[in-house]
Amino acid sequence: MTYRRAVIPAVFGGLLITLLMWWAGASAAALQLRGSTGVLGIDSVNELRSWLAPWSYDASTASVDPGAVGATRYADLYRTAMQIRFVAVFGVFVAGALLLIRRVPPTRGRTPALLLALWAWGPVACTLAVTLSAPWLLASREHGSFRILPQLASVISSSGPVAVFAGLLTAVLTVVVARVTVKGGAPLPRRAVPPRSARVAASVGTAVVALSLVVLSHVSVAGWIQTSFSGRGLLSEPGDLLREWLLLGSWAGPSTAPLGDWLLYRAADLLTLAVVWWSLRLLPGLLTRITAPAMAVGAVCAILLGLLASELLRTVADDTVTVWGPVHLFSGLGSNVPAALTFGVLAGTAAFAALRLTGGGDGRGGDGAEGDADGDSDGDGDAVKSSEPQPQISPVSPPQA
Repeated sequence: MTYRRAVIPAVFGGLLITLLMWWAGASAAALQLRGSTGVLGIDSVNELRSWLAPWSYDASTASVDPGAVGATRYADLYRTAMQIRFVAVFGVFVAGALLLIRRVPPTRGRTPALLLALWAWGPVACTLAVTLSAPWLLASREHGSFRILPQLASVISSSGPVAVFAGLLTAVLTVVVARVTVKGGAPLPRRAVPPRSARVAASVGTAVVALSLVVLSHVSVAGWIQTSFSGRGLLSEPGDLLREWLLLGSWAGPSTAPLGDWLLYRAADLLTLAVVWWSLRLLPGLLTRITAPAMAVGAVCAILLGLLASELLRTVADDTVTVWGPVHLFSGLGSNVPAALTFGVLAGTAAFAALRLTGGGDGRGGDGAEGDADGDSDGDGDAVKSSEPQPQISPVSPPQA
């Protein structure tokens, strides 16, 4: 898919998810209306408030100290943080969607893959936007310089499940727009990747993900990561921040929980790894051109899809609806996105290297030159050359007199 055709759906998706997140933040004030707790229940209202607070322009409904933002300078800093946050959501989503739509255009069986990838990219864009705006948000607090790294970790993890639901709606409508813009273009067949190369690349990438999900996420290792730093000063406690960017889960031996619950959560972890492996197995064949950035972004999306699948499995088996309310069932959606970013980039790069080493990543799509009907090409393919030898024409000497 050419660059010009991919810009329209990418920009549309960026505007849509930005408006949805702004609308979600503006809706936080409605939870303070009289009677909301009677209709939804106090537990559900508190849960929804925590979901919507990170996107609210109103400091009184956000998760900040109202007394700290009462002064003009704190209120201005908070508004600046929110402006940066929404601009970053638009920019990050457009950048990722542009790459995904160009490399996985919605044609020839690629439409479901593009839909899932764009859905996973929504929470990623929101998390990166929250991270980029975190310094201004921390500065708007009265005690923003106290334990700055733990506070930063708390802000980064506050994107919430609302980004998952907004990302789903955005992905569906963006794919519809992409299908309209690609109509009339040349069909792009699936590329042929050697099965052995695809399996090796998927196994290497999944092993990188398993390093976080199985090894680093064990309570003993996770506790060592969080408590191995000591001392004084603003940057003396990076443990919470490292946990956000390194751990895809948390688990311990069966002695700390009933065996049935332990097996259920391990089944959810295995489901995550299975989704990651299968996604990485199919990803090279779905790409019109295998590149390191495309593999990295695809691996990040694969990990997010695996985490969503495992969280849905836990939701089905959860029996705390009568205690915490139905909204609490979805509180885990969109979690561990920072760690998915870290290990997604590592897993995608490792899978790309494995493809190159095993001869499966030639960097070209199976569709030849990508171009519009009018002959415009984005330069991802080579011109089609004839394989037949051209006859040699020797000059004819003039007749002798």
